[in-house]
Amino acid sequence: MRENLLWVPDACTLPTAEQPLRVAEFTDLFAAALRRVERIAPTRVRLIFATTHEGEARELAARESSCCGFFNFSFTTAGPDAMAMDIEVPAGRITTLDALANHATATRKK
Repeated sequence: MRENLLWVPDACTLPTAEQPLRVAEFTDLFAAALRRVERIAPTRVRLIFATTHEGEARELAARESSCCGFFNFSFTTAGPDAMAMDIEVPAGRITTLDALANHATATRKK
């Protein structure tokens, strides 16, 4: 399970015992609704989700922002039944973003 936590930064203020639960929430979201992962800049990743999970994605992003303030989440429409979640980090957190993008890619349904 620790390999699933590689994208969880040391700066995360979420209690350690709760971190695997948060990762599991992201994993479940990626498996259920993630369509594609796009690297649009070194410090920015775009995740394309089915709109059926928009509320869940927004709520999870809000909770993640509250404990890991360097994540910047934004949402846009990506088609008639798709939405984009852009995740941006400071340059010093690129490896964290890389790990998150890799985790998303590995857990989404093909």
